Amino acid sequence: MKIVKLNDKNVINETIKILNQGGLVVFPSDTVYGLLVDAQTEEAVKKLICFKNRPPGKPISVFVGRGFIEDLVELTDKQKELLKNILPGPFTIVLKSKGKVNHLLESEKKTLGIRIPDYQPINQLIRTINKPITATSANLSGKSPHYSVESLIKKLSKSKKDLIDLIVDAGKLPRNKPSTIIDLSGDNLKVLRQGDIVFEKKDQYLSKSPLQTKKIAQFILEKYFKKNLIKPLIFIIEGEVGVGKTVFVKGMAESLGIDSVISPSFVVMYEYESQKSKVKSQKSKLKKLIHLDLYNIEEKEEFEYLKIDQYLAPGNLLAVEWGEKAGEIFEMLKEKGEIVYIKMAYKSEKERIIEVKK
Repeated sequence: MKIVKLNDKNVINETIKILNQGGLVVFPSDTVYGLLVDAQTEEAVKKLICFKNRPPGKPISVFVGRGFIEDLVELTDKQKELLKNILPGPFTIVLKSKGKVNHLLESEKKTLGIRIPDYQPINQLIRTINKPITATSANLSGKSPHYSVESLIKKLSKSKKDLIDLIVDAGKLPRNKPSTIIDLSGDNLKVLRQGDIVFEKKDQYLSKSPLQTKKIAQFILEKYFKKNLIKPLIFIIEGEVGVGKTVFVKGMAESLGIDSVISPSFVVMYEYESQKSKVKSQKSKLKKLIHLDLYNIEEKEEFEYLKIDQYLAPGNLLAVEWGEKAGEIFEMLKEKGEIVYIKMAYKSEKERIIEVKK
């Protein structure tokens, strides 16, 4: 069992070499540490199943590149559009398999779970090896997932350690839940396992806690930031009192390294500098967060006093609570910025529906 650091310049090539030899690799992901083997080699798959003590007939998902999803599973136009909206991300999508991976990875109904993570090292690995690899957590069946190599090794017997050919160590991972599993193989969408991001239907998410609201906000920000670099990004956030609009903004702020966001209800607007040193993703290119609450705005002159137009510059993120009251400045926002509408609503006392509209 060899251990290498994720930042080792040869880590991708070394991982591919092991996978092509039928080896078992522990590798970090956007959720937890996972187990990788060549998904088309039966001996490698059997080795993985042996390591996990996986019951017979229990399916295992695969990491894929967007370019060859249709080689592995059946997709309708409607499903393609859905995947376009949520991938890459912390989702496993179950679809009807075309039998192009080892049969031990498929369910008894001949379905296959696919993942495109929002995690550059795995996506680079997939692009380079150009074939599917397994995407299952690096824990024994029925046990808790691992967020560090130390935690994993501590729990393994010598016989289990001997099955591992390579461990890629990225240090401690954020304590994200394993991916949300969504079954699209039948007539209706079914959520088989809930992760941090709970998907209801196209562009609609379910939050069961303030923490989940923050994670959904971060996920949505990542999606739309990647599509827009030349205009300010403007989130118009609507919803009743207490539904969690400020919590949503706090989630986006935390992904920019900003930890001290408070509601601007009484002052209308706060301006925050992005803490670039704390941000490892592309979002480090965002310079400022402008947080507005329009609840108490009544007159057009009040908008003029705020001088919002001076903040409509590329690299700025504007989060506008009570965005339904932005009528006086809406055309200006639409002309100069990229607008994302967020509609938040109560589903129950603790649950919130978060809907994205463009």
